Amino acid sequence: MEPRVSLITLGVADLPRAKAFYTQLGFSASSVGGAEVVFLQAGAVALCLFPRESLACDADVPAEGSGFRGIAIAHNVRTKDEVDAVIAEAVAAGALVVKPADDASWGGRSGYFADPDGHLWEVAWNPHFPLSVDGALTLPP
Repeated sequence: MEPRVSLITLGVADLPRAKAFYTQLGFSASSVGGAEVVFLQAGAVALCLFPRESLACDADVPAEGSGFRGIAIAHNVRTKDEVDAVIAEAVAAGALVVKPADDASWGGRSGYFADPDGHLWEVAWNPHFPLSVDGALTLPP
C-alpha cells in the first residue's frame, strides 16, 4: 500500500493575516499557490490556507457558520513544559487561549488555543505517545 499523504485545509477570512499568523509560529510557506492559497509544511502533513468563501464554494456548501466546528487540530510536543511555551507563542502571534494548559486525567498535559479564524488547536504532551527523533508520532500497537 502506498503511503498516505495528508493535507489539512482551513477556510480563512483573511488569507494574508492567516499566513502571517502561521509563519510567525514557524510554519514554512511554499512558493506554490500564488495569491489564492497558501501551503505550509507541517511535518509529514501540509496545512493549506484557503479563503473561506472559496473553500465553501469548492465543497458546494454554505460559507456561513460559527461556533464549534467539530474538529480540533493537535500539536504534540516532547515535554510537559513545551505545552505552555507553544501556547504562549501562539498567543504572541495573535491566538486566543480557549482552555489554559493543565495536567490531564490521562497523565499528560494539554491546552487549547484558537487561531485568528477560530480554528481550534490542542497543544499536548502525551507520555504514552513518545515522539521519534524526526518528530513523528508513534502510536502503540
